[in-house]
Amino acid sequence: MELENMMNHKLKFVLLASLLPFTVSAAQELTPWYVGAGLGVNNYEHIATQNGQDDPYAWDVFAGYMFNDYFGAEIGFRDLGNADWTNGATSNDAGVKGSTLGLVGIWPLANRWSLSAEAGAMYYSLENSQNNGIQSSKYSTNDFAPYIGAGVGYNFTDNLKLQAKYRRYENLDDDYNIVQADSNYWGLELSYRFGSPAVAAPVAAAVIAAAPVDSDNDGVYDDKDQCPATPATHKVDSVGCTIYENVKNKEDVGSIQFANDSAVVKPVFYKDIERLANYLNKNPEFTVEIAGHASNVGKPEYNMVLSDKRADAVAKILVEKYGISQSRVTSNGYGVTQPLVAGDSKEAHAANRRIEAVVTTTAKQPVLK
Repeated sequence: MELENMMNHKLKFVLLASLLPFTVSAAQELTPWYVGAGLGVNNYEHIATQNGQDDPYAWDVFAGYMFNDYFGAEIGFRDLGNADWTNGATSNDAGVKGSTLGLVGIWPLANRWSLSAEAGAMYYSLENSQNNGIQSSKYSTNDFAPYIGAGVGYNFTDNLKLQAKYRRYENLDDDYNIVQADSNYWGLELSYRFGSPAVAAPVAAAVIAAAPVDSDNDGVYDDKDQCPATPATHKVDSVGCTIYENVKNKEDVGSIQFANDSAVVKPVFYKDIERLANYLNKNPEFTVEIAGHASNVGKPEYNMVLSDKRADAVAKILVEKYGISQSRVTSNGYGVTQPLVAGDSKEAHAANRRIEAVVTTTAKQPVLK
């Protein structure tokens, strides 16, 4: 009988050992879930004090969930083993096993050590086989029993932990007042927590930024300068390119003269008007002002009107005969306000009866500092 019990205990231990190396597929961090198993020795108080054996092997398997680093919950199945004793002529073989649910507290210590405490309840089944030498009988009882426990643990790795455990079970009684016992358990437990500890992100080496460089001294650093080698005298924009402005230049294309008190263009001056038209066609962005002038003979008011008519006459030829857009041609009379030759001589009057074509050109030039 004793040899059979020993073989049964060894078989239980081998089975438990096969359950310990639970693993999961590669996890990215340590999870709150863990599993484990334990093996130890149990002592039922108040029974088998004489004529019996009351220190059977006991085992358990369990799974748990940690709410944080210090507190968790645990479920399991525990077999507290069998106690054998003789009461008068009757032999008894009683054992307790059942499911457990409890809370677990962890206090981490230095160098991977920790303390633990637990409390919960066991829904147990107590079975007792009796033999009085004539006949055999068996009965069972189901009930709840509270338990408390304490332990010392050591983490071999972040996943694997070994604990020495003590547990106290109360009121492991049957319904017939044959077994009225409490229990003290001592044992070792091995548990495995799933996942892998989070790896700290590598600390990037400090990068010493190079001092910004402005190679062409235009006020814009090279990393943003889209126009390198800008002259130092030029104003530049936000990307280091020269800022340009439009500058208007007036060019005197020539003078058309009129007879005294006349606004009729002489045929000899048509070639001058044609030359002006060709110049404007080659430069479509240019505009022209036809400015009419008069000699200082007669009343100034009359001469102002006469100069307007002379300017209008040339402008009309430029637009209608040579096809220059009206939007590019303006005409203004200045009367005797801008004489070309001073004096009252015949030559001065002839020179001042004239038309001047002033072309306005647009040219880009850099804005200087």
